[in-house]
Amino acid sequence: MIRKIIQIDSEKCNGCGACATACHEGAIAMVDGKARLMRDDYCDGLGDCLPHCPTNAITFIEREAVAYDEEAVKKHMAAQGRVYRGRCPGSQARCLEPAETVPASTPDMPSRLSQWPVQLKLVPPHAPYFNGASLLIAADCTAYAYARFHEDFIKGRITLIGCPKLDDIDYAEKLTEIIRQNDIQDLTLVRMEVPCCGGLEMAAKRALQQSGKAIPMNVYTISLDGKIKA
Repeated sequence: MIRKIIQIDSEKCNGCGACATACHEGAIAMVDGKARLMRDDYCDGLGDCLPHCPTNAITFIEREAVAYDEEAVKKHMAAQGRVYRGRCPGSQARCLEPAETVPASTPDMPSRLSQWPVQLKLVPPHAPYFNGASLLIAADCTAYAYARFHEDFIKGRITLIGCPKLDDIDYAEKLTEIIRQNDIQDLTLVRMEVPCCGGLEMAAKRALQQSGKAIPMNVYTISLDGKIKA
């Protein structure tokens, strides 16, 4: 079957072993000082290992691979004396049901988030909620700086967040895959006024170009004092 699975670039791998520790299924092991995917059926394709790799040596690819086998993983982990705790819920794609209205008697604003996960590095590119979606790409600081972020930006959109300075990666490849493989209707990008946020904006623009799709995109810049800049 053709499915999503990790690929490890041995040239980029520095042998730190962080990915092997992060993998809940024991799919990755250190061999001759390098990380290696031991068996395809041990990899669930959720990518818990990706955010732990300091050199970005791990990526997702789609190729011919046997299906994930949870029973095989349980036996594998038991043989190593490790406890299998199930697939990591933090990376599993979930559709949420955000509140549609705010009751007059309720002073608190409800969450408008309609999916999980939201971290750009963790989100599965082929999650069902992407089809027909209005996509929001936001620098993670924007939600703290802009008080009405849920109402004005998250509401009615699928949300992806990231920080090009802290993550120190180019998001363009992941965004290109999401846009190319799904029926995205429009794109909204929210960034801070600081220069490092320009990396997120450029990645989104490159992804649109590389996808070959003509999708409308609006960019909003949030000032440090929490206002939308003209």
